[in-house]
Amino acid sequence: MRSTRATSAVERLKERSGNDGYAMVRTAAESFYLVDNSGGGAPVVLCEHLPLDEFVSFVKAYGPQTPRRQTKSDIAFEKQLVKKSES
Repeated sequence: MRSTRATSAVERLKERSGNDGYAMVRTAAESFYLVDNSGGGAPVVLCEHLPLDEFVSFVKAYGPQTPRRQTKSDIAFEKQLVKKSES
């Protein structure tokens, strides 16, 4: 099923934000949009109808972002890059 990527993106958004009220809606025209059901009333539509790739990009950028994990080697490499660009 093609909407698996979209479903996974929404699940990751729920984990990042701690809000289980986010839901994906798929239309008959194969477009998607994001709604927030946490308000208790009518769902709040958070974006317009988007194709799959654009919807996944929107959901990835929406809400709080998780910081990228870095190893000691990554940090040391970035310091070397800064030193070289200053020279």
